[in-house]
Order: sequence, then structure tokens, then C-alpha cells
Amino acid sequence: MIKSRLTSKAQTTIPLPVRTALRLEIGDELVYRIEGDYAIVTKAVKGTTDDPFATFTSGRPRPIGWDMPNL
Repeated sequence: MIKSRLTSKAQTTIPLPVRTALRLEIGDELVYRIEGDYAIVTKAVKGTTDDPFATFTSGRPRPIGWDMPNL
């Protein structure tokens, strides 16, 4: 069994065997699924998001006033 300790700020270090098994790299996101008394941790699939506004943006910022007529 692999363990890690929760800090006072609710943070933990993901143990090396878990990072290796999930092939985690810096910046990767994790997904937590609660099933009864268990938490299942998986590596998030890149490009997926729960952001409800993600559908409305192309991911590229537009200049301010880009769609406003010249006054």
C-alpha cells in the first residue's frame, strides 16, 4: 500500500510509484472520482475540461474592441 500525508493546507505529494504508473509530468492535471469510501485518481485527458464557457471560446484571445465599430 502506498501512502502520503495531508498537510495543514490540504496538500499532498503524489508518491513516485503513483507518478510513474500514471506517467505524470509537471503541469498534468488529475481527475478525482469518489466511489463510496474510495477516491480514484486518474490522469486527466489533455484537452478536456469542465469549463462551461470552453465551447464559446476558441482558446485565442481577441484584441479589445476587435468586434466594435470604429467610433
